[in-house]
Amino acid sequence: QAACALHVSRDEMLERYNSFWMLARLWYRLDVPLSWGDTVHIRTWHRGGRGASTYRDFDLFVNGQPVGEAVSTWVLADAAARMGRITEFQGTDGGPLCKERTLSRVRLPETMEHADSRAMHYSDTDVNGHVNNVRYVDFLCDALHMERLGPSRFVSSLQVGYLAECMAGETIELYTGQAGGLWYVHGADQAGKSRFDSAVELAELTP
Repeated sequence: QAACALHVSRDEMLERYNSFWMLARLWYRLDVPLSWGDTVHIRTWHRGGRGASTYRDFDLFVNGQPVGEAVSTWVLADAAARMGRITEFQGTDGGPLCKERTLSRVRLPETMEHADSRAMHYSDTDVNGHVNNVRYVDFLCDALHMERLGPSRFVSSLQVGYLAECMAGETIELYTGQAGGLWYVHGADQAGKSRFDSAVELAELTP
């Protein structure tokens, strides 16, 4: 909705700049878990951009109270495209709301254990024919067996780095590890090529 309002949606970007957006990295933090039936209000803005990428920031509210935030990194899928050419972005960023957090590549621990082999299906894919970005979060949650957490903990922070597209018909090998209080999940194809990295933080629920 924000991209459409700014007139930088997929169709408009293809028509005007012969480019389209690809999500490269995503991070979020929650102060409390979101519950079924909650109405979440999202405030979002972009930070402008340099080179071929831009950040989009988000604040999350429930019942008017802040409950979390998120940051995403988007790149233009055209080597010749640069943010300076996108006139719709000039003077429309979030100004003083812009967050300072930047998203670097997830650094995996040295020891990772094989957790699962996951087949990619047609129902996992998006309009581009790639596995939808939200499905990766499902994969990593399954690899960590989130069902074993119990009711006292929740995912308070999560970052995913999208390294290469996954396609229907492929099988992705999932590896897990733990270091510094974080859980890590790495996805690679059967030839060993990295597809995504992720880091998950778990927090205790307060009564």
